[in-house]
Amino acid sequence: MHPRRPDGFDGLGYRGGARDEQAVGGAFPARPFGSASDPTHWVTSPPDIPGSRNLHWADRSPPYGAPGPSTPLDGPEQPCPGGGGGGGGGAPGRSSEQLNRFAGFGIGLASLFTENVLAHPCIVLRRQCQVNYHARHYHLTPFTVINIMYSFNKTQGPRALWKGMGSTFIVQGVTLGAEGIISEFTPLPREISHKWNPKQIGEHLLLKSLTYVVAMPFYSASLIETVQSEIIRDNTGILECIREGIGRVIGLGVPHSKRLLPLLSLIFPTVLHGVLHYIISSVIQKFVLLILKRKTYSSHLAETTSPVQSMLDAYFPELIANFAASLCSDVILYPLETVLHRLHIQGTRTIIDNTDLGYEVLPINTQYEGMRDCINTIRQEEGVLGFYKGFGAVIIQYTLHAAVLQITKIIYSTLLQNSV
Repeated sequence: MHPRRPDGFDGLGYRGGARDEQAVGGAFPARPFGSASDPTHWVTSPPDIPGSRNLHWADRSPPYGAPGPSTPLDGPEQPCPGGGGGGGGGAPGRSSEQLNRFAGFGIGLASLFTENVLAHPCIVLRRQCQVNYHARHYHLTPFTVINIMYSFNKTQGPRALWKGMGSTFIVQGVTLGAEGIISEFTPLPREISHKWNPKQIGEHLLLKSLTYVVAMPFYSASLIETVQSEIIRDNTGILECIREGIGRVIGLGVPHSKRLLPLLSLIFPTVLHGVLHYIISSVIQKFVLLILKRKTYSSHLAETTSPVQSMLDAYFPELIANFAASLCSDVILYPLETVLHRLHIQGTRTIIDNTDLGYEVLPINTQYEGMRDCINTIRQEEGVLGFYKGFGAVIIQYTLHAAVLQITKIIYSTLLQNSV
């Protein structure tokens, strides 16, 4: 089996390079792993939220409280982690370090909150427009989308815009859990090392494909919850997504019509969309990070970077790269997503809101025979723009996300400037 740990992992962030050099030089003997060692040579990192990792652009993070360049390595060790390195110990140093540590956590948390909670109304309306083959208004711009969202909120209340949010978290949890379990019981790698090869890439994509297959019935159930109209919707529990997903697999408990496509016919479009989304996102993310890395490195060489900017450069590049990767992959694969959602929703007896009027409901009675028939039908009956119905919601979603990131950056810049 391939190793599950990333390259360069040396045990809970323990960096023994400097200590080994001192031991060889005779400053003090090397200590065993389990002994009480100086806490300044251990790294503690905040929770694994995007943007919260205390990483630098180098291959490894420097140890927490490591001495600065001007401090000799053979000097006396500091007993307190917050007071080590560079002669700036004491309460101000600890306060600044804590602020830096929680800055990344807060920035990443704000990004996740925006992506999964504040943007959910845009996801709801976007999916309703995608599956509504009756619609005469395609809502390609954010102006018409805002108007129809206001109408839904006025006639049905705020719940109409946040329906199905719990099921989207369940789908994410099922996806992560399935990926972890499959990677543990198979030789398929969950992560790709820096020294990758075509075989490793293929095995990694196979793992992703199997994960999408496992999560597919729950994704269908979640899709139904997000597009089903609140006017005829029953008060379902948060675990209804799991029950309907299992019912979709065994064919029991959920009323379906004869037009319902079997899960086997949905595997190819589901896996195709998921794998392409992952590949595009990964490539764009690496590309954006490379550009930001070079830009940051050039600014450090010019010695024009302030301490505040240095802290922001440690957290924001990853968030910006994730934002750009998600935006580009959603825009590029939007037509395929429209086809995928129509295939998943067909035959489920789902009733959606009328996205032309903002009130009333419409049944979904499509009769696509498969992915190719769905593509040809949309192109012939709705035109090429029919694949982009509800695209204005995507514009609003990522505009809101970018605004929250910028506001968060301004807030933390102000806090850091006041603490310096």
